[in-house]
Amino acid sequence: MDRIFNFSAGPSVLPVPVLQTAVKEMLNYHGYGLSVMEMSHRSKAYEEIIEGAESSLRKLMHIPNNYKVLFLQGGATLQFSMIPLNLMKKNQQADFLITGNWANKAYLEAKKFGDAQIIASSKDQNFSYIPKTQKSDFRETADYVHICVNNTIYGTRFKPNGLPDIGNLDLIADMSSNILSEEYDVSKFALIYAGAQKNMGPAGVTVVIIRDDLIGQASIDTPTYLDYKIHADADSMYNTPACYSIYVCGLVFKWLENLGGIPAIEEINKNKAQKLYDYIDNSDFYIGTAKTEDRSLMNVPFICKNSDLNAAFIAEAEKKGLQNLKGHRSIGGMRASIYNAMPVEGIDALILFMQDFAKRNH
Repeated sequence: MDRIFNFSAGPSVLPVPVLQTAVKEMLNYHGYGLSVMEMSHRSKAYEEIIEGAESSLRKLMHIPNNYKVLFLQGGATLQFSMIPLNLMKKNQQADFLITGNWANKAYLEAKKFGDAQIIASSKDQNFSYIPKTQKSDFRETADYVHICVNNTIYGTRFKPNGLPDIGNLDLIADMSSNILSEEYDVSKFALIYAGAQKNMGPAGVTVVIIRDDLIGQASIDTPTYLDYKIHADADSMYNTPACYSIYVCGLVFKWLENLGGIPAIEEINKNKAQKLYDYIDNSDFYIGTAKTEDRSLMNVPFICKNSDLNAAFIAEAEKKGLQNLKGHRSIGGMRASIYNAMPVEGIDALILFMQDFAKRNH
């Protein structure tokens, strides 16, 4: 069977050249006579792999020298606990902007460890927009402010020039579904975290980019594995890391470098998203569910104006090789996740199908 166009929100599409390299190197990585899957994480060969991945990521994101890059496990979900355990320490306070399910889950977890407070939420309109805030909305005593930069389910995002003004407070960002898709200034964040399975590689590894001065604040009763310092001191190899996932992430980082870095993929992403949004906006058959000014470049939720047709759309699209378009149960309809590795041809194929489906069902 030929490859489908995979619009899954995650695990998601990977670049074909990356997959081809992984296939080529599967049985014999660079003449070592074994697969990366079989390789000791303490070997010189693997040290080069993980160090190379970190170096490429630093270059792509222009990560300052006073930030540590960690390759951890447990998904972004484990970070909901690790962050307050390590950072909610001075005043046991954290402020949250609730823009979707994942931001809310981070908030609920932080409540277990201290005084977590919701500053603003877009729940009133089913998370279809990014709420506006001002500096005075945030507590000066908050240990940090948490946002989810891109909302996979609802298709909204904080733009690079639209981050909340929080004064001198530390900004924590979940970038799981938009990391490497457009340029953000890392120095504006105290900590960035992202599960790999949407825009970096296979599931199994979570990247944490943390400012040096925030490491070592965990209390003595924090479980060893949940202390950032343990992982920072061990260069992400306190225990066996997600070796193969990190290896593939490194290949993805190299693919992006060869493409021209984040500026190049950002232009491609904006063109892809605009093409799809323009078709939806000019259609009398489909409706985009996110507010125009806050739309995501990575996740495009939409519905048929006649909601009875949504299920038929998904079923017929799948038969055409346009798969995983079903929207999240909390919003329904359809969702096209068009991450970095989704080719323009996938957008074109989706629009052609949307045109045909609309014509046949008007």
